[in-house]
Amino acid sequence: MLETLRHIVQEVNAARGLNEALQITVRRVREAMNTQVCSVYMRDLAGARYVFQATQGLNQELVGMASLAEGEGLIGLVAERGEPVNLEEAENHPNFQYLPGIGEDRFHAFLGVPIIHQRHLLGVLVVQQAERRRFDESEEAFLVTLSAQLAGVIAHAQATGVVESQALDGAAAAKIIGVPGAAGIAIGTAVVVSPGADLYAVPARQAQNRRKDVRAFREALQSVQEDIQRVADNLGSELSPEDHALFDVYLSILDDSTIGAEVVGLIKAGQWAQGALSQVMIEHIRHFERMEHSYLKERAVDVKDLGTRVLAYLQAASHEVKTYPSQTILVGEELTATSLGEIPREKLAGLISVRGSGNSHVAILARAMGVPTVMGAVDLPYARVQDRELIIDGYNGTVHINPLPEIKQRFQQIVDEDSALSRDLESLRDEPCVTLDGHRMPLWVNTGLMADVTRSLEQGAEGVGLYRTEVPFLLRDRFPSEEEQRQIYRQQLQAFAPKPVTMRTLDIGGDKALSYFPIEEDNPFLGWRGIRVTLDHPEIFLAQVRAMLKANEGLGNLRIMLPMVCNIPELDEALDLIRRCHRELSRDGLAEKLPPIGVMVEVPSAVYQARAMARRVDFLSVGSNDLTQYLLAVDRNNARVARLYHSLHPSVLKALAEVAVAGTAENVPVGICGELAGDPGAAVLMLAMGYNVLSMNATSLPKVKNALRHIRASEAHELLDEVIRMDYADDISRRLERFLAEHGMEKFIHSPVE
Repeated sequence: MLETLRHIVQEVNAARGLNEALQITVRRVREAMNTQVCSVYMRDLAGARYVFQATQGLNQELVGMASLAEGEGLIGLVAERGEPVNLEEAENHPNFQYLPGIGEDRFHAFLGVPIIHQRHLLGVLVVQQAERRRFDESEEAFLVTLSAQLAGVIAHAQATGVVESQALDGAAAAKIIGVPGAAGIAIGTAVVVSPGADLYAVPARQAQNRRKDVRAFREALQSVQEDIQRVADNLGSELSPEDHALFDVYLSILDDSTIGAEVVGLIKAGQWAQGALSQVMIEHIRHFERMEHSYLKERAVDVKDLGTRVLAYLQAASHEVKTYPSQTILVGEELTATSLGEIPREKLAGLISVRGSGNSHVAILARAMGVPTVMGAVDLPYARVQDRELIIDGYNGTVHINPLPEIKQRFQQIVDEDSALSRDLESLRDEPCVTLDGHRMPLWVNTGLMADVTRSLEQGAEGVGLYRTEVPFLLRDRFPSEEEQRQIYRQQLQAFAPKPVTMRTLDIGGDKALSYFPIEEDNPFLGWRGIRVTLDHPEIFLAQVRAMLKANEGLGNLRIMLPMVCNIPELDEALDLIRRCHRELSRDGLAEKLPPIGVMVEVPSAVYQARAMARRVDFLSVGSNDLTQYLLAVDRNNARVARLYHSLHPSVLKALAEVAVAGTAENVPVGICGELAGDPGAAVLMLAMGYNVLSMNATSLPKVKNALRHIRASEAHELLDEVIRMDYADDISRRLERFLAEHGMEKFIHSPVE
């Protein structure tokens, strides 16, 4: 039965649209279950009726015409209950409703199961038989299992059908749910990234002229290397030299001594150039795809992208000069940094990637460049949206295809409001963040790329609460040397001097794995990551700390922060290593004193040991993103459970309050550097809890400053006293929105547009 399930899902997945998918479903289910009837009723776009959409065994002429309203008949009962209905004699059930002409008069046994995708009811799958009998447990289990597996496929096919039907009547629209990659709204025209060459379609063939094939391959290789260099140059105004190291990685992948050498070896052994390239690239792609970690899987995307480009040149595919719409929304199954750089920056409005997470290369670059982005839009029929009008809601992680006029108008209003707000907030750049009753709240920024620096200073940042030192490591194909790190850190420290810069020591593992230092684990988020890795490899930790201390010489604005600390022994060991580095460098002539050292509170155990940690360090800083993730056991990069990730969950707020109390008790400043700090409403609560510093993305800083300057600290305390007693995260969100509205700040509320 498992093999049957797999084959049905594969066939439906290969369907070219919703109708074909449903026809395959009813035909194959009827065969597999040996029943006389299989039908599908699909919920219409208005959600009011269930339409007889496909059948094997009933009257085909009524497909698309017969329907039942919400709550009507047995179909409505299945939908209402959201669970199977299994009847021996359907017409004896009080909910039974006869549909004239449909042809089910002689069929008595009835089994209907709901088709549910991401909590949304798509329709009902039904099997029927003339024999009066109850379908047994194995049959019911099979249909339930199949329905669950097909739900996502049908949702994708449904979205594809919306795109295709729009070409006929211009009225169809669809909303796709993904994961927020970079905040903002983008309205524009889709440009789909789809290389013409296909590595998986190259036929096997012997080389006719091995020397000629080697020469052709090397010429193609050189052409792609030149393309990559051109792309790197095109991004010159956006990224710093160290950020360009990513393109050096691409060039090294194509180096004649690595993959290039393998291809040449196969050609010399008798394979033609295209076949040799295909074989080598697919082997490397499959190797990376088998990895569990998202970063390594994204390397497979890079290899595939590069191999496809080389193949295109080998096939003499012409590289036409593309023209991009003024508001281009780049769409692809797996976007890469190379494809991002090919579009003139002034024309790039937004990005959508079917695969990938909020921590992928593309998402990191998009945030640095301020480009609204949605990742993980798995239901998007990306290959069919070329030239379609799309809307990206980077605040909520949704994509609207062929938006209806009223939806477009609402989003355009948000765009206009965001633009006006940005202009209004420019005047706050040099103003302090002080409440109406005189409470001062320093606002810092989170950085990782040099592109963040200019934007941060333009927004009036008073310091850096989190510099992600792993970014230079991620953008290389080896560990950066101590001197390379010193230069990178020095650049950051100088850019913000004399303002403080908080550098987090290397935080890899989880979804941030290094291709040259793979970490293979079944559960990477609960495995070898953060401080655990660097304490197990003190040579990496010591080199990084020495680089930081050297970079700080003559500036004195460095702060060092330790990630993912979950117990006191880890903290003690890290502190000993840092002090050892400082003693050794002091003996060598370093004049700077030991910089402040702090701990990131981002796992539940650290919340309950926050006071003990505060006695040992100079500051605490909550990483609210990971803390929320671990408290709620929710991966915020997973579109399936993203709705459960709620930073305002009552347990999260109670944990945040506890950390603030611990820091205050030990007279140690406490900051927060997660996305929660950049939420104007949540920032009000952080102020009331006693947080001393809020650190956020640069684009959020003016909004938070504006919000805090419009309230009194006393009002914030009253609000906190009220929401801390609430049991529902949604109630807390609504209360914060109402608070902002009461203080004239409706402009900061970004609720999903329905």
